Amino acid sequence: MARRFIVEADGGSRGNPGPAGYGALVRDAETGETLAEVAEYLGTATNNVAEYKGLIAGLRAAYVLDPAAEVRVRMDSKLVIEQMSGRWKIKHPDMRPLAAEAKGIVPPGRVSYEWIPRENNKHADRLANEAMDAGKRGEQWRPKVPPGGTLAAGAPEAAAPADDTLAEPVATGAAPAVGWGSADLGTPATFVLLRHGETPLTPEKRFSGSGGTDPGLSDVGRHQAERVAAALAARGTIQAVVASPLRRCRETAEVVAGRLGLDVRVEEGLRETDFGAWEGLTFAEVKERYPDDLDAWLASTEVAPTGGGESFAAVTRRVALSRDKLIARYPGRTVLLVTHVTPIKTLVRLALGAPPESLFRMELSAASLTAVAYYGDGNASLRLLNETAHLR
Repeated sequence: MARRFIVEADGGSRGNPGPAGYGALVRDAETGETLAEVAEYLGTATNNVAEYKGLIAGLRAAYVLDPAAEVRVRMDSKLVIEQMSGRWKIKHPDMRPLAAEAKGIVPPGRVSYEWIPRENNKHADRLANEAMDAGKRGEQWRPKVPPGGTLAAGAPEAAAPADDTLAEPVATGAAPAVGWGSADLGTPATFVLLRHGETPLTPEKRFSGSGGTDPGLSDVGRHQAERVAAALAARGTIQAVVASPLRRCRETAEVVAGRLGLDVRVEEGLRETDFGAWEGLTFAEVKERYPDDLDAWLASTEVAPTGGGESFAAVTRRVALSRDKLIARYPGRTVLLVTHVTPIKTLVRLALGAPPESLFRMELSAASLTAVAYYGDGNASLRLLNETAHLR
């Protein structure tokens, strides 16, 4: 029998729009036990955006706990409940992508929605206010851990300093120990990370993210995909193939999966950063046209590229959530993830516990291989970085 969870979520804005945050928790439907708490300060946003963000975070936390669970969502937002139930149309353009994101986490047949009075949603409301209070202090929310206790599943490992507000979820219910113990942790989930093959933009070193022209592989890129497919087939260890939705990754993945006799599963969270107005430009062209914006972007992972791009902090949050989903889906298996520079660097950075600036200090060649293993106690081990021997 499938497990049953209750997700309670809330969001708020002090000003509407104003300083905003969300809170969400997952309960065991049978016992009422709180299994996970998540909260985050969002910066300036509206009440409705914060409420939807809370819903998304709660559903993701439930999915990490058990991808096959049945989920009952309870919120005091009539708008969110009626829209997600399909009884009200979603007219506001800011709400449509949030609703679509929420619908993509738990399959429709396993999630239901219930409106509850505000006084019955005090736990999630408290978490949202704690997140907003933390943001006012220049901090990110962190769970309250009792002496000798452990973090709830879905909570950050530790408080992030004020200049590193990445809110990185962990895959397990307990904070991972430092170093290695004597216990046999079993076979880890191993992600073999393949950067896609070259596109026409790659040798010109142009920004090519989620918001551009979505180029396919060049002739060189297709040849690289064939070479890496042959190398992985010879090793014989890949058990599943997952790809970013962008064309260059899907084309690379299809070549490899065809050689291995596997299907390709698409994971939205593995897409590249949206570089906004910088898409298609070289670094020199961006520096000439947007010098101040570029300097700010290089100085902080919270700064997004010009024109509605995506910050590295935002990328880290979605990549970490996809990581946790995939670890839960493929325990003890070796999975090929065909993705991009930023998601691969982010997974390496998180595995090493390295600072955000390490993103600028790694080299990843087209069609290169990197590997990270994830153990049952929450520890990760970097096994390989930027291997290109198969291309020579």
